[in-house]
Amino acid sequence: MVSYPGESTEYRVARNALLAREAELRRATEEVAEARRRLPPGGVVPRDYVFAAGSPDGPRQVRFGELFGAGKDTLAVYSFMFPRAPGEDLPCPSCSSFLDAFDGAARHIGQRVSVAVVARTALPRLLEHGDRRGWRHLHLLSSAGNTYNRDYHGETPDGTQQLPMLNVFRRTDGQIRHFWGSELMFAPTEPGQDPRHTDSIDPQWNLFDYCPGGRGTDWYPGFSYDQDQDTAPWYASGRS
Repeated sequence: MVSYPGESTEYRVARNALLAREAELRRATEEVAEARRRLPPGGVVPRDYVFAAGSPDGPRQVRFGELFGAGKDTLAVYSFMFPRAPGEDLPCPSCSSFLDAFDGAARHIGQRVSVAVVARTALPRLLEHGDRRGWRHLHLLSSAGNTYNRDYHGETPDGTQQLPMLNVFRRTDGQIRHFWGSELMFAPTEPGQDPRHTDSIDPQWNLFDYCPGGRGTDWYPGFSYDQDQDTAPWYASGRS
């Protein structure tokens, strides 16, 4: 049995009860993942979308089928809310925070699965934002010239509002089919909760769930923070 210095019997009884529930959640999570893997084939992707991408030689066009890396049969595409709202060409802070973490994981994920990030904004704006955030491993694409976002729920049907949708595609027997989308975004939520449709791969919200204050109700990611808020004093003082 696990125990920690100074803990009370009351704490250990409550923690063991919680541990049983965490184990149940682990089983349920794997059951859902297994059911997801057993989904029948989804719809064939209707067209070979053409995206704008950056390269060492400047902007170039990339087709959807080219997004699958060599030897990869699976592609995950995240729709980045950029622009974040109608009438303004600004990136979404929450999406940017998610992609900050995802950028670090992308080089590892890419060993098994291809990953791309698409946004409606023009390519120069997207690449500029990526440079400013220090993203080095994300494959950034502008979907300004195609209907990918509309077809795969990365925006509202009228095209006025971008949405943070995650879609997964699979290529088999020469065909590319949709495999799964984060449709939990459209499911009814509990009072006070966000949709949490991609939270299982978002480290910050999961870490908050382990903390006494939880996720809170009045904090969302920003583009920058005061140093004394985002780092411990002993660490900040040692940085160059």
